[in-house]
Amino acid sequence: MKFSVSSNELLKQLQIAGGAIGSSPVLPILEDFLFKIEDNKLIISATDLETSITTQIDVMSDANGIVAVPARILLDTLKALPEQPITFNVNDENFGIEITSAYGKYKLAGENGQDFPNIPEPDGVDSVSLNAPTLTNAIAKTLFATSNDELRPAMTGVYFQVDFTKLIVVATDAHKLVKYTFTDITSEVSTTFIVPKKALNLLKGALPSGGDIKLSFNKANAFFAFDDTTLVCRLIDSRYPDYNAVIPVDNPNLLTLPRTDFQNSLKRIAIYANKTTNQVILNITPDSMTISAQDLDFSNEATEQLNCNYEGEPVTIGFNAKFLVEMLGVLESDDIKMELSTPTRAGILLPAEETDGEEILMLVMPVMLSN
Repeated sequence: MKFSVSSNELLKQLQIAGGAIGSSPVLPILEDFLFKIEDNKLIISATDLETSITTQIDVMSDANGIVAVPARILLDTLKALPEQPITFNVNDENFGIEITSAYGKYKLAGENGQDFPNIPEPDGVDSVSLNAPTLTNAIAKTLFATSNDELRPAMTGVYFQVDFTKLIVVATDAHKLVKYTFTDITSEVSTTFIVPKKALNLLKGALPSGGDIKLSFNKANAFFAFDDTTLVCRLIDSRYPDYNAVIPVDNPNLLTLPRTDFQNSLKRIAIYANKTTNQVILNITPDSMTISAQDLDFSNEATEQLNCNYEGEPVTIGFNAKFLVEMLGVLESDDIKMELSTPTRAGILLPAEETDGEEILMLVMPVMLSN
């Protein structure tokens, strides 16, 4: 089997697929790309058995065939080559691979492609069509709120709730929660599933800047298809917590203030906070808010005052500054609203101006004030 391809085009596709290769694979062949030639198309696959990426590229070939190619040495070779046509010659007997460039020849040992694990196919799936920028946005706005606690597997992923005309995407680690809803979808089903963090990180880097994504899913896997690429991931088989139960509904106190001013102030004050709790204290009155922090172990202390609009009873409440800064970095509106009730109940962060077709709600648990 012999085929020719542009080195840069091949490298681009390999870098997309290569994200699926794990750092310490359980099988040696999982360190490889699967190359499959079908009618002058090179189909490239990579997997860690949980997440798989398949992409394709046009090539000039003399025959159809299949081979597993060591990923690391191939990527390093292509990165070191200037853009040019290169030729792969694969020995069908021992799977030896010879690459020819304008500079010379490179030989590497391939493996039998038939030994490569099967990539799941979309059998018995339901599908929805999504706008690519919307999905990118949903991932960017929720991924940071997932948990790293392997003992609570559901929270290590992002919860997708498909509901006929809308998609609700939720992430939480029990300290903070993000709920992002958008309505420009059409689905014939109403269902829920949990997508792992790794798959969404890879997807975020590979999604195009425009066009549509076909999202298909069954009980075991989700399939994200766009352009010539498909990402398949095994869903997290676990029950997601009832997130609506933790969102407080009666929040009589409403704070409105400029997002960037609030975020910058928190960043400065957090420098002086206790490094374990990152606790900052908000002392809110009708026309101003005092943000303060102290680290008694080192006698560090800082206070700033911000102008704000506030309707409600004066309140003093503590939060983890790191969480607030992250959330404010994801919200895009100039002003934000914060709904509060008591110092022991969660605060709700919302953009002051909603974007058409989407809603975002963020919840952050308070850090208890020590008397």
